[in-house]
Amino acid sequence: MTTDYQQLWKNRKLYVPPMTNSGARLFAAAFRSIGIDAVEFAPADDETLELASKFMSGEECFPLKVTAGDFLKVIRQADFSKERMAVFMPTAEGPCRFGQYSPFFKNLISSMKLAPDDVIVLSPTSKNAYEDLGSHAQEFKRTGWRALVCADILRKILLKTRPYEIHPGETEQVYDSCLAEVAATLEVPGIKPADRLQKLVQVLTRSRDRFRTIPTRRDVSRPLIGVVGEIFCRLNRFSNQNLIKKIEELGGEAWLSDVAEWVWYTNSEQQRKLRLFGKKYSRAMLAAKLKNHFQRKDEHALYAPFHQDFTGYEEPEETDDFLALSNPYLPQNGAYGEMVISVAKTIYLHAQGVDGIIDISPFTCMNGTVTEAIYPRVSRDHDHLPIKNFYFDGTQADLNRDVGIFLELARSYQHRKKVKRPF
Repeated sequence: MTTDYQQLWKNRKLYVPPMTNSGARLFAAAFRSIGIDAVEFAPADDETLELASKFMSGEECFPLKVTAGDFLKVIRQADFSKERMAVFMPTAEGPCRFGQYSPFFKNLISSMKLAPDDVIVLSPTSKNAYEDLGSHAQEFKRTGWRALVCADILRKILLKTRPYEIHPGETEQVYDSCLAEVAATLEVPGIKPADRLQKLVQVLTRSRDRFRTIPTRRDVSRPLIGVVGEIFCRLNRFSNQNLIKKIEELGGEAWLSDVAEWVWYTNSEQQRKLRLFGKKYSRAMLAAKLKNHFQRKDEHALYAPFHQDFTGYEEPEETDDFLALSNPYLPQNGAYGEMVISVAKTIYLHAQGVDGIIDISPFTCMNGTVTEAIYPRVSRDHDHLPIKNFYFDGTQADLNRDVGIFLELARSYQHRKKVKRPF
């Protein structure tokens, strides 16, 4: 450790926003592996939105409102110490308002009469990577990536199993227990990357075996619904009013787009821009390709124990080929971000035989607005696949009615669709 690194994080607790419950929990464990005391925010609730509304104009993005409210709940805790707090808030370039989250948090901290050095905002970008982590930056990026992939895997097997469980709640219990075991493996400091990967594969293999022992009753008539959209709102259960569980309760199964697909998209965009600016043969391109190579290698190793379990649920492998699916509707060189991914994933999932697509977005989100305009044509071109946008802003909606109607459309499509599931 460098001296600066030691001083910056000495006695501080880093809070990780729960874009996903599993992702935040495991990402926090990755931080602990390099000596940072990290925890995920407590689950959002009504108090989250009540607190956030006191500091926001109402024009902000809904995911920001949820994240800010969770932060304010920590501030209100009796044992809160400003000298001990840090917040993980990455940022990004592009059209999404997510790029303004980090500046907003810094302004929020200032408005609460807290000095910039009181509450640290860890905000990695493509330019500074994780430089605040000192000599541990590279180690953390590898461990953090593995944490996200593990979270994706456990969420995927959860959603594949839970709709068919015989004993309600058993799948969730196994899922939570497996998350805890993966977190315990990730947080151990001083392990070589190859050894940590081997230990994670062993833990995931045990997790797979535990899921396989859950008594289930498969029902092939249950419609499979692909879920795409804005990454926070579709993955954060509070933000979407637990829509995934609602799909299951009303007789469907959800194939939820994961976090990794965004990473593969950003990797592809990085290389595309390097080519655009004449850097096809450069150190930067070599570094980008090496990063992509090792991330794929890790992903393949972690997914390997689930090869049989995820037959028929395979995620896209070649990112550029996958993104090219959206070109007739949203060319990648003319559009940017999650709108491109959502349209491409919709077309990809149609080819996998899903029975409908739900796009989840915050209210007023540009990605959702654009895709909603595109989807009628996508549907016509793909056997009139049912596609519906759901928008969320924290107000209550009658999900039972809307999801129920959509599932009826999916059941109707299921009987006439041309692309059948492989089993």
